[in-house]
Amino acid sequence: MSKLRVESFTISLDGFGAGPDQDLANPLGVGGTALHGWAMSTRTFQTKVFGNSDGGATGIDDDFAQRGFRNMGAWILGRNMFGPVRGPWPDESWRGWWGENPVYHVPVFVLTHHARPPLVMEGGTTFHFVTEGPEVALQRAREAAGGKDVRVGGGVNTIQQYLRLRLIDEMHIAISPVLLGAGERLFEGINLPALGYACTQHQSSPLATHVVFTRL
Repeated sequence: MSKLRVESFTISLDGFGAGPDQDLANPLGVGGTALHGWAMSTRTFQTKVFGNSDGGATGIDDDFAQRGFRNMGAWILGRNMFGPVRGPWPDESWRGWWGENPVYHVPVFVLTHHARPPLVMEGGTTFHFVTEGPEVALQRAREAAGGKDVRVGGGVNTIQQYLRLRLIDEMHIAISPVLLGAGERLFEGINLPALGYACTQHQSSPLATHVVFTRL
């Protein structure tokens, strides 16, 4: 069976995976963009996320960024990762943060309490809005992935839901040397050993410490 994976999810030294007060100007919350300095300069992000044909750094950070795109057949996102709109959809004008050709290029399943028709984008990305909960979203994502793995992109609450259900098989967390002071703490109320997770890899670069947790 395909794996459910978290890849390249970054937290601050004080444990926050997003800053407070998400809005159009601060899609990752206030200060949240600073978390991802380690990733932005990698060759993988420059080519796959920003569309640059050359450039970008190789090394430890790029190795971890690159693994996040291997064998990936579908993604799962929380509602807040799709956009800043809260409550019932007022209309269908919000189409995500990424323009008409999002970075995913595979089916994406968005957890929400409010139904919305699928949103077909360029490059192979279709956003499917799932109101039946995380387990149904995973079932649909696995069907769409066709035997490949499924990646949980976040945010914090979505990862926590799948951890508590013991459905995440592997989780790569990057710890960035910044302090946010407020926001959403990834491991708030989460007891990883009790849930059956152990640290199976850790490696550091000048820009981040990379930790991989595996469900035993």
